[in-house]
Amino acid sequence: MAANCKNPRPKAGAYRRFLSLVFVTLVGVLLLVVLLGTNSVSNFVSRSPIESSVKDLRPRYNNSSDYRLILNLPKQSGLSIQLEKLNQLRPRNTDLYPKLAKNHITIVLYVHNRPQYFKVVVESLSKVVGISETLLIVSHDGYFEEMNKIVEGIKFCQVKQIFAPYSPHVFPDSFPGVSPNDCKDKDDAAKKHCVGNPDQYGNHRSPKIVSLKHHWWWMMNTVWDGLKETEGHTGHILFIEEDHFIFPNAYRNLQKLASLKPKICPDCYAANLAPSDVNSRGENWDSFIAERMGNVGYSFNRTVWRKIHTKAREFCLFDEYNWDITMWATVYPSFGHPVYTLRGPKTSAVHFGKCGLHQGHGDKGACIDNGAVNIAVEDVDKVVNINSKWEVRFSENQPGYKAGFKGWGGWGDERDRALCLKFAEMHHFKSTDSVPSSDD
Repeated sequence: MAANCKNPRPKAGAYRRFLSLVFVTLVGVLLLVVLLGTNSVSNFVSRSPIESSVKDLRPRYNNSSDYRLILNLPKQSGLSIQLEKLNQLRPRNTDLYPKLAKNHITIVLYVHNRPQYFKVVVESLSKVVGISETLLIVSHDGYFEEMNKIVEGIKFCQVKQIFAPYSPHVFPDSFPGVSPNDCKDKDDAAKKHCVGNPDQYGNHRSPKIVSLKHHWWWMMNTVWDGLKETEGHTGHILFIEEDHFIFPNAYRNLQKLASLKPKICPDCYAANLAPSDVNSRGENWDSFIAERMGNVGYSFNRTVWRKIHTKAREFCLFDEYNWDITMWATVYPSFGHPVYTLRGPKTSAVHFGKCGLHQGHGDKGACIDNGAVNIAVEDVDKVVNINSKWEVRFSENQPGYKAGFKGWGGWGDERDRALCLKFAEMHHFKSTDSVPSSDD
């Protein structure tokens, strides 16, 4: 009997061992799934911008309202909200030009309210060889109906409009425009009980003046990091203003300069259509020129933009209302070595402005003599006029604004500086990751 009673026990023990094996297996599978999922998330989060593709530079926020709330941007006016909606529209003329050329150079034309000038620039662009292959982005500092109508008449390429939604010109009675309790001129804030910080010369902000710098910085951040149309663009982007006359050979010349730059001038950050001296038409040498970056027809790529973007504090905190002087006096010097641009020996763009950006147009023809410009376009200006076999001449110790210049002022108000810094963050989470210093 004792022997018979022992027979069921081995079966019970085997069953328990089987259940234990199943349990351990299930636990192991669950742990493996969790570990794989955690590892995938860790790999995604830990990637630095350098390791990520260009597509990772797309806006980080889920919708346009996210960054406004997070950054505590000024309360928007009705017009400001409408302009932000317009910025989401697709480019015009895609029915006429359904595809952009693979190696196209996007052109950004930034404007204020000088329709007489604007018409001249648009007319010159219409004659540029290759213009139909690319996208033209018109960036407006405010909304002006006559300027808008000119854009609507463009039929020679794809064209997209963007409007600075935080332009002082869009806020008639609050910051960034004029607030009722703002200090003016050389007011003493304590005595007048007004709001504002004076610049280094004791002058308070002028919305019309500060809009110059605000628009340029907002535009740069938006074009490079805030538009679907440019988020995958790795090549150069050309920037021109509403008083830059563009020659027919400009686009083809620029394509060649951008292609040659990494080979013949690896230390050059940009390619320019015109000399840094706005009064010069070029030297007519049989050589390329590497010189300080000018502000007429300048172009650079995303690598250079990312380097500029890391200098947001230098740009936004410098007491100077001009964007270009700010770049020359503080941003470029902070790179630690000369910032050269490459150009040809003969200009492909000309600055023709005779009145200030914010004087407006006033009477017809007020900004242009006899309502027209007299810029001679010769046969050599209609074809590519640079030679890839030329050597590069470096211009050193050029005159102009440089490190040590303290600025002309106009940018002392802490509100302007804070808004400027917010523009730098509106398409990015804060990051301290390093940026590549070499050109593409």
